[in-house]
Amino acid sequence: MSYKVAVVGATGNVGREMLSVLAERQFPVSEVVALASTKSVGVDVSFGDGTLKVHALDYYDFHDTDIALMSAGGKVSKEWAPKIAKQGCLVIDNSSTWRMDRECPLVVPEVNASALDSIPKGIIANPNCSTAQLVVALKPLHDYAHIKRVVVSTYQSVSGAGKAAMDELFRQTRAIYVADPIEKSKFTKQIAFNVIPHIDVFMDDGYTKEEWKMSVEVQKILDPDIQLTATCVRVPVFISHAEAVNIEFDNPITAAKAREILREAPGCLVIDKHEDGGYITPIETAGEDATYISRIRKDPTVEHGLNLWCVSDNLRKGAALNAVQIAECLNNRGLLKKKA
Repeated sequence: MSYKVAVVGATGNVGREMLSVLAERQFPVSEVVALASTKSVGVDVSFGDGTLKVHALDYYDFHDTDIALMSAGGKVSKEWAPKIAKQGCLVIDNSSTWRMDRECPLVVPEVNASALDSIPKGIIANPNCSTAQLVVALKPLHDYAHIKRVVVSTYQSVSGAGKAAMDELFRQTRAIYVADPIEKSKFTKQIAFNVIPHIDVFMDDGYTKEEWKMSVEVQKILDPDIQLTATCVRVPVFISHAEAVNIEFDNPITAAKAREILREAPGCLVIDKHEDGGYITPIETAGEDATYISRIRKDPTVEHGLNLWCVSDNLRKGAALNAVQIAECLNNRGLLKKKA
């Protein structure tokens, strides 16, 4: 059985990656439609060996479309996701708009595919990019030793803030080498050759919304009893997020056992040798599907604790790949009904 799929936000970083992943994984499509704002109408976007012309979201009829993969921002999602779902088209949304809605499952297929059994609003939420890779690594460890607390520091690439952010890193880097003035527009501080401990807006308690999202999303996806605190940092890397993760468990677990568990876990790849270069870095994971785990070691400051390093392509597992995997999961579980 094949399905008609619309990609909303097809000209953005994640939208283009969604089209790429659909083609690479040979998701059973009868037709793929690229949608964006009216200013992008007629633009060519790549799909497989060919291209698609972008159509306007404002004038598109979803009645004969089976799935809409959305990555057009929160404002567009808030307005359009319910309209699309009311036309009988299942929405898989990449924005933060629906993640904490009780009637919208928040899904990482390797972790909580069973949440797809109930989709009352016809909208499924993709988690935050930094959350997606984290829960893939946490899930198998939680099943074995039960996680009590997580402390995570993120090293997030500029692609998580969109194409304009990637362009800003490029321009600033070039400007430094040719002694031009440094111009800032997307970020609050210079991003080239710098790190910025600020992602998303600040909240009243001093945390940023990105840090809050990681906490509440891990609880919704994995376990409401897990306590998580995060510091989210933007770094001058184009693609892939890295995370330094400290985990405290209720039960004993050794670094060797964690390594063994993660090597067998779906979606994980362990590269962990105690030697120079025996670990993964962001540049090596760009374009890859897996969540990579390195530097697994005991935390001697608590009774049952581990530290690890987690890296993944944020445009893929953190967004586009996870959305397509949700569609695949729905299809494989017989939950995706093609329109007549």
